[in-house]
Amino acid sequence: MSENTQPVFSIEKLYVKDLSLEVPGAPQIYLEREAPQVNVQLRTEGKNIDDGVFEVTLTVTVSASIGEDRTLFLVEVAQGGIFQIRNVPEADLEPVMMIGCPNILFPYAREAVSDAVTRAGFQPVLLSPVNFEALYQAQRQQAAQQGETPIQ
Repeated sequence: MSENTQPVFSIEKLYVKDLSLEVPGAPQIYLEREAPQVNVQLRTEGKNIDDGVFEVTLTVTVSASIGEDRTLFLVEVAQGGIFQIRNVPEADLEPVMMIGCPNILFPYAREAVSDAVTRAGFQPVLLSPVNFEALYQAQRQQAAQQGETPIQ
């Protein structure tokens, strides 16, 4: 009987849920020699899709621009994963989905971003490692200050 109550965490499927790339100034933008400003944004979402089965999506948006109005490129990757998470205390479920799962998804999203940017004719964008635990804690703190409910 004790085997039935052991926590279970397994990766069922990893996939690119959405991939978008825009190069609005092509072809003239390729003649630019000025170093671009790169902006990276991350968003994590999780939802229950079956009993003990969850989908977590890590969305990475990378934009590069010169000055305030000339965009070199904009790439957005939504890296999805289906995870089996069972027999985990309710209080621990959210941290597993918002910290553990994004840690698994991030290398795949990073590769998809770099590949898309390279295929668009630019130097690869190598995203630095991310501390998802610190991001999660910051989001929880901000939500608590604003009187919101925890991340779902």
